[in-house]
Amino acid sequence: MSEFAPILIYLGFSLLVSLILVGLPFLFSSNSSTYPEKLSAYECGFDPFGDARSRFDIRFYLVSILFIIFDLEVTFFFPWAISLNKIDLFGFWSMMAFLLILTIGFLYEWKRGALDWE
Repeated sequence: MSEFAPILIYLGFSLLVSLILVGLPFLFSSNSSTYPEKLSAYECGFDPFGDARSRFDIRFYLVSILFIIFDLEVTFFFPWAISLNKIDLFGFWSMMAFLLILTIGFLYEWKRGALDWE
């Protein structure tokens, strides 16, 4: 258990710092500035045009999910590129299989028309 002590200390310290940073604004904030004009919706100086809870197209979610997937792909590239000389052909072909799966998934989405904005 002693080999995990530095990790537990680090986790405890980061939890403490996080709680302090979250709680500090509540300590210094004042509720005296809560008048109706400050709490009203603001949209570039105009009254809001519609309800903020209106529905929008599901394709926005799809684009955001695709962005997250390909953003994670890029984060996997950096350690792979740095350690490529140590992982030999197995590491190379593992990344190629990963890229192939992502490419097939992207082409499937494209062929199904999920990325078309009509």
